[in-house]
Order: sequence, then C-alpha cells, then structure tokens
Amino acid sequence: MFKFTGKMLSLSAATLMVSSVISSAASMDDLIKAAKAEGQLTTIALPHDWCGYGDVIAGFKAKYPEITVNELNPDAGSGDEVEAIKANKDNKGPQAPDVIDVGLSFGPTAKADGLLMPYKVSTWDSIPDSAKDADGAWYGDYYGVLSFMVNKDLIKESPKDWADLLKPEFANAVAVAGDPRASNQAIQAVYAAGLSGGAAAGEAAGTAGLDFFKKLNAAGNFVPVVGKPATLAQGQTPILINWDYNALAGRDTLKGNPPVDVIVPKTGVVAGVYVQAISAFAPHPNAAKLWMEYLYSDEGQVGWLKGYCHPIRFNDLAKNGKIPADVLAKLPPAESYASAAFPTLDEQGKAKETISKNWDAVVGANVK
Repeated sequence: MFKFTGKMLSLSAATLMVSSVISSAASMDDLIKAAKAEGQLTTIALPHDWCGYGDVIAGFKAKYPEITVNELNPDAGSGDEVEAIKANKDNKGPQAPDVIDVGLSFGPTAKADGLLMPYKVSTWDSIPDSAKDADGAWYGDYYGVLSFMVNKDLIKESPKDWADLLKPEFANAVAVAGDPRASNQAIQAVYAAGLSGGAAAGEAAGTAGLDFFKKLNAAGNFVPVVGKPATLAQGQTPILINWDYNALAGRDTLKGNPPVDVIVPKTGVVAGVYVQAISAFAPHPNAAKLWMEYLYSDEGQVGWLKGYCHPIRFNDLAKNGKIPADVLAKLPPAESYASAAFPTLDEQGKAKETISKNWDAVVGANVK
C-alpha cells in the first residue's frame, strides 16, 4: 500500500517563513476567505480507495464548495509527486500540484531540495515530534503498524506477541507479506520482531530480527511464501504478518470466509508513516493550507481512520473521546497503538541494509 521512490532550488524569504499555528477564529476566517478567492486545490496521487481518501475529499468539498478539487494522477507514486513539483515550478496551471502525500523518506529530501513550503497546522502540538519536521516543511499524516492477520478456521488461539509465533502449534503457519530481501513491509516485520526482543533501534534490531526469523524457520513455523489474503484463506499461510490496514481491508474482503482476527502484538509495535507537505511553488497556497487544516482536524483524521489508516493524531483523538464508537469497533483496541514506535530514517536505513543483505546467510529461506 505504501507509495515510494535535484538540483537545489532557491526559495524566497517569504516562502522560508514558517506560517504560525492558527490561534484564533479570525485568522482561520482569513485563511478560508483567501482560499475561496483562489477557488481551486490541486492534489496528486490520492486514489479514492486509499485510506478513505474518497470520503475525505468529498468531506472537504462539502465544507468548502467554492473550492474545486483538481485531482492529478491518482495512481502516481511518491517519486512521481516530487517530480511533478520540480517539473511545474514555473507553471501555475492545472498540472502543478499544490500538495503531496508521500512516503516518510521523501519529506526530508524534498525539503533539502527546496521543494516544500513550511506550514504548521492549528493542531500541530498533537502531532508527535518524531513524525514531523521541526520547521513545518512536512508532517506525518497517517500510519499503519505491523499486525498478525489470522485465519480463525485453522488457528483457534491467535498469537498475541512475536514470541508466540515460535510455539509448536504454529507449525507451517507464519508468513510475511513480501520478500525480506526487497519488500519494505517484510523488512519492517523482521525489524519489529527484533525490537520486540529488546534490541536497540536500528542495526541492532535488524540483527535481532534476523535471529528471530532464523529460529522461526528452524522450528518449521515459517512459510517461505509471499503471503496475501488469498493464501491465508486457502490455508497456505494461516498467520500473515502485514500492515494492519492491509489486514483489516483483507478481513473485509474475505467477508467471514474464513473468519479473521487482526492482532496488534503487545511489543515491537512498528509504525510505517506517510507525510503531507505543501509545494513551495503551489499555485493555490491558501487552499493548500486550508486542505492541511481539514486533514489535521478531528473530522479529517477520523476520515482516514474509517479507511483503516491510523491518523497521526490517533492517540490524541482516542484520549479525548473523539473517535466514533462504530469506527473503533472495526479496529484493534486503541491501547494497542499507544506504544507504537516510529523509526527514524537513519534507523530504517540501517535496519534495511542489515536485513536485506543478511537474510540469505542468517535465515536461509527463499521467500517467493
């Protein structure tokens, strides 16, 4: 589900000024007025079936009908979004994106290339520091955590934590949703297992995760197949380690045949984050800021949650009782996410190198 992939561009002094957090109704009114005067917002790479974006966009349109939403290339990847900013920096027409939604690694690099306009939304303080740029150039929007998707027809008692996967009753049952030598989702699964065992973040957790999967493979519990909801339903991979939003969507797709549990492990809860940003060359900068205000409002955040992507302000929403009961009922317990770890880019890079390069030598399972 995650979307991934310069010469230095200079920014004006005005662009470099970080917009202050909105602190009054008057300032919000001014922003709304300016955005309506621009009359358009151009987005890119927002498929309607991703994280509930169809309803989120509809909600923004309903709230601000004076602003037309121009949707570019819904199936584009993060790299395409960044390239669209570069290619249209002197273009104020409909092909120039105002905003982007990209994988975590693209935020810092796009900032370094001078492509982003700093802006801090009014709910800034409730966004975890580890998931935002201090200057407001980019900020986490939603995330998923590694979970266990379980075929309840075949697994009567679901595993509750990583260590449980080593139990003999899970022989020939456990798979990952990708090849740990190349797939980010699978690499993060190995990393999470390492963190669960108490290893330090980064390379150490990668090494510990490899050791865990070596034991899992030696015990005969690991299935060297790229797991999917279909393989889970067929019984080939009764326990599938994947992002929770994929697991929850897969559960809905299977419609009870078989019944599915989605378990967030007690430890080693690793989150994968996307980030929002405004183009430094946005043709509609005020509409872009208003879009961000909507996305980071309680309404916008719950919209993503309805699409099974945990909004970055999830813990704040849960603490303040802002999540509708019917939405929570479809999700694992809110407390399961309280200890979610957000690996830094450096930690991710070191773990990825360790896991992808050493999987064959340590684990020796050819996942395909």
